[in-house]
Amino acid sequence: MKIQHAFRTALIATLGVGVGILIITGVQTLSTVLLYVGTALFLALGLDPVVTWLERRGMPRWSALVLTFVALLAAGTGLVLMVVPILTGQIAELVLRIQKLVESAVDGQWNPVNAGRDWLSETFPLLEVDVVLDYVNDWWTSLDLADIGTGIGTGLLSLGAGLVAFATGAIIVTILTIYFTASMRSLKRSIYQMVPASKRERFIDLAEQISASVGYYVMGQVTLGVINGILSAIFLSIIGAPFPAVLAVIAFFFSLIPLVGTLTGSAIIVLACLGLASPLTALVALIWYLVYMQVEAYFVSPRIMSRAVSVPGAVVVIAALAGGSLLGLLGALIAIPVAASILIIYRQVLIPRQNEL
Repeated sequence: MKIQHAFRTALIATLGVGVGILIITGVQTLSTVLLYVGTALFLALGLDPVVTWLERRGMPRWSALVLTFVALLAAGTGLVLMVVPILTGQIAELVLRIQKLVESAVDGQWNPVNAGRDWLSETFPLLEVDVVLDYVNDWWTSLDLADIGTGIGTGLLSLGAGLVAFATGAIIVTILTIYFTASMRSLKRSIYQMVPASKRERFIDLAEQISASVGYYVMGQVTLGVINGILSAIFLSIIGAPFPAVLAVIAFFFSLIPLVGTLTGSAIIVLACLGLASPLTALVALIWYLVYMQVEAYFVSPRIMSRAVSVPGAVVVIAALAGGSLLGLLGALIAIPVAASILIIYRQVLIPRQNEL
């Protein structure tokens, strides 16, 4: 087959490839910004049902927006003020314990090597303790402590930079969420006007269903997290679990993760009770969370999530794994409403079109 104007065809093809590479490079460069925007839009869709509900109760939109944002910021501030002092106190206690151990070792009152040798000899009478300690000593002397110190310093700097980046990202996402929530209606109208008039009504119907489904999903997941967090704080305080406020915050955040979040958070809390309290406390906590997970799965979650689009379990697992692989924890959270949106399009667009053929 003879190609007419081969040079022009090759030039256009080269330019097309170059534009494609430029777009891919731009997306990679702006990945952090796009992640901020996507997160803020996801949260704004979750807050929109709250604003709409307040408007239906006769409140002006600006008042509903202000009340929603004030309540959200107050909850976040209270959470930080509750957790940070506890963590600070526990870290200070740990530092004091380490300082006492070091001081006792320097004074000769406590020798960790002799204490460890005595414990091993009593616990494992057939073990050649001196041989084991010689191996440990040889390994320790073979380490390059200068490189280890450099690695620790680099790790601390990376941790500090990560915390600063996280705080900056949280501020940016908060500002974008407030903007998107306040201008949600105008944003929707601008998008709807880009669709041809002949298909606009159908597009608006599907878009409203998708946005409502995402909003109800976000609010439902947050509600489940709040219920788990409050009940965990009350129950863990009753049974005398260590650091009940911190463990309750762990229960809240893990409950935001679909499908396996409550199970993972409960396992962490039970292990914390086992390591920091007593086996009896851990057993009581285990029984509590086993009962709670059944109540949540069969009674609480179906009622809270009744207005969100139901997604089959297999699709939930696949979507969560795919989203987690692409965007980490945030991807796992967003993947479920995205899958629900795809199901809406599949059920209301693709299947009717195939039935008409």
